[in-house]
Amino acid sequence: MEIIRSFVERRVRTSLAIGGVVVGVLALTLTGALAEHFDAQTAGGVAYYRTSIQVADSAGTYAGVISLTKVDPIQKLPGVAAALPTITLLARPGTTITTPLGLPDTIEYTDPAAARLSPLKTTLAAGKPLDPKHQGDVVLGADLATEFKVKVGDSIDLPVRPVDANPDFVNHAFHVIGVLRRTNTLPDAIASIGLLDAQTLLQESLPASFRDRVDPSSLASGITVYGKPGTDLDKLADQINTKVSGVSATRPSDYVRGFDQSARFDAIAIVAGGLTVLLAGLVLLDTMLMAVAERAHEIALKGLMGARMWHVVAEHVLEAFLLGLIGGALGYGLGAGLSYLLDLSGRSIGMDVFLLTPRLAKIALGLTVGIGLAAGVVPALRAVRVDPGRALRDR
Repeated sequence: MEIIRSFVERRVRTSLAIGGVVVGVLALTLTGALAEHFDAQTAGGVAYYRTSIQVADSAGTYAGVISLTKVDPIQKLPGVAAALPTITLLARPGTTITTPLGLPDTIEYTDPAAARLSPLKTTLAAGKPLDPKHQGDVVLGADLATEFKVKVGDSIDLPVRPVDANPDFVNHAFHVIGVLRRTNTLPDAIASIGLLDAQTLLQESLPASFRDRVDPSSLASGITVYGKPGTDLDKLADQINTKVSGVSATRPSDYVRGFDQSARFDAIAIVAGGLTVLLAGLVLLDTMLMAVAERAHEIALKGLMGARMWHVVAEHVLEAFLLGLIGGALGYGLGAGLSYLLDLSGRSIGMDVFLLTPRLAKIALGLTVGIGLAAGVVPALRAVRVDPGRALRDR
């Protein structure tokens, strides 16, 4: 009866140890996937804003609109490689819903020359590229295609009509001609359309009392400026502000500084996940120490029968390693599955915020194996110091 009770207790402790590791690695996987998604978003934002200057209107009648007459004087400044008009609009106007770690759904026109100058490169997963001169077509980022449940050949109304839309709200049907490959950064949340379509939507987004007084072909919502090689973009931004009236150019370093400050989330997420794995390692260590105490008689007999010290050490280290590996594999598998399911359920509202990467898998499993080995060393050293005579007398 005593043997059965001891066997059951061992199995329960082993299960609890594995369960602790599973919970720890699951938590590390979830927090790590959040951090990986955030890191990808941050890296994309830094790469984009570090290499360009964003210019907005500073004296216009309506915020978010700039006259294309500002492009030429900016283009003529020394150090400017290209000054390109951009038009951006919310794909879901009237709502504040955004992805916690990314961008709101955005309708955008970007000058074709930007594809050559911008560090953010995109490729098509399906369909064909946008012809900026052709009206009624749209190329969707991967997140938008999933969110709106559309594919190449379908139609989509943009911008999306709010539930409480004003009577003068206008949107248009667009033909989906392409879907971009997922980049895990800014382009995933963008619907790209041609210039004439974007100018029409921009005009229609203005208050009714103002929209009829402007020529849509003269409008943009901003100007993106790229510098020539070797140009200090911060100084170029200051030069634009000084020499071109009615505009506000933001220094790239100001944008990048904002991203760098928000990047602290990475460290917080990884530390939080790491602490849970560390706690799981302590549970595993306690389990192994109790196992050594219970097996004192068995270890003593092995010693009297001539078992070498390294055999005993290897046995306990291997056991802890296997417990850690099993728990780590189960925890990572559950964490990856839960991340996928949470993303899948949240994509309809742009809430896919987890990113599983090979780096995360290596960190999670490597940390688990390392803690498992560490949790086996101390009990193993205690096992080899068991006094055979005393252990047999206590038995």
